[in-house]
Amino acid sequence: MYVHLLMLNYNGRRLLAECLPSVLRAAEGSSHECDVAVIDNDSTDDSMAWLAGQFPRVRVVRRPNRGLCSFNDVVAGLPGPVAVLMNNDVKLAPGCIDPLIAPLADPAPPGQPTCFMTVPLCRRFDGRTYEGLKTAVRWRWGLVQATALYPGHEATIDRPDLTSSAGSVFAVDCRRFTELGGFDPLFLPGRIEDLDFAFRGYLAGYQARYVPEAVAYHLGMGTFGEVYGREGCDHLALRNTLLFQWKNLRHPLHVARQLVGLPMRAAWDVCRAPWASRPRRWVFLRAVLAARGRLRQLQAASVGVERSTARERNFFRRFHPRRLRAAP
Repeated sequence: MYVHLLMLNYNGRRLLAECLPSVLRAAEGSSHECDVAVIDNDSTDDSMAWLAGQFPRVRVVRRPNRGLCSFNDVVAGLPGPVAVLMNNDVKLAPGCIDPLIAPLADPAPPGQPTCFMTVPLCRRFDGRTYEGLKTAVRWRWGLVQATALYPGHEATIDRPDLTSSAGSVFAVDCRRFTELGGFDPLFLPGRIEDLDFAFRGYLAGYQARYVPEAVAYHLGMGTFGEVYGREGCDHLALRNTLLFQWKNLRHPLHVARQLVGLPMRAAWDVCRAPWASRPRRWVFLRAVLAARGRLRQLQAASVGVERSTARERNFFRRFHPRRLRAAP
């Protein structure tokens, strides 16, 4: 099988030097024919010149700086059936690729939904700290939270299972990725778009699988954090969580959770304002205003979307932390 390994880059010369060699070694160790490419998002540093000098055989695809949305048209034009998508602060273990793409390459067992996405077991660069990517979803004061660090997750790290979201590295069926529309530009410059993509795949009847035999390593906020800072990243996550909910959730229980929880968050924002530092003041209300500023885009993104409140409810049941802890 022909497998594409795509690494997204923006001003990441240092990260490419540290991470790209591991991707090339993983490609060499795969039993599949692998094509490694860097998608460059209008970098202004010397990362492309460095790449041409150090790794001239690595293909470069230049795209405008649209975050994960840069993958959309690239994946749509790939000749191979499977692509591994990753940030430039990701390393791959030598034997990562084959187990990661196996659920995408093999036919689904009778009665099982087709797999459209897989994620590896991901650790930090220290090789010990678990980051994910078996992801649960839960409600916290009217907001959806996707997390791999739910209570009791330690006992489930080595268990294959389904996952509700992706993260810094994952593999996709190229045709189904394109059919689902890839990543939604509503969430630009980024955060939560992977949850939105996985949710749409689940509603379409597909499944995303967590494959702990495949191992990757992630620095975390290697590019995004440098550009936006911690407060900026938190603001985008909060704004985009609201957009995700307003775009996708229609089940009466989920609407009720928001009607109860979101005013409580707003009240807490007001109560804590006199004591909060300036960057942490009005964090929720500023996120609400920012999300409301994208209502026109939100309405456009919602046109023609097929909804199933039953599958929406099942998504939250299937990926509740209790269910993931109990999976055999």
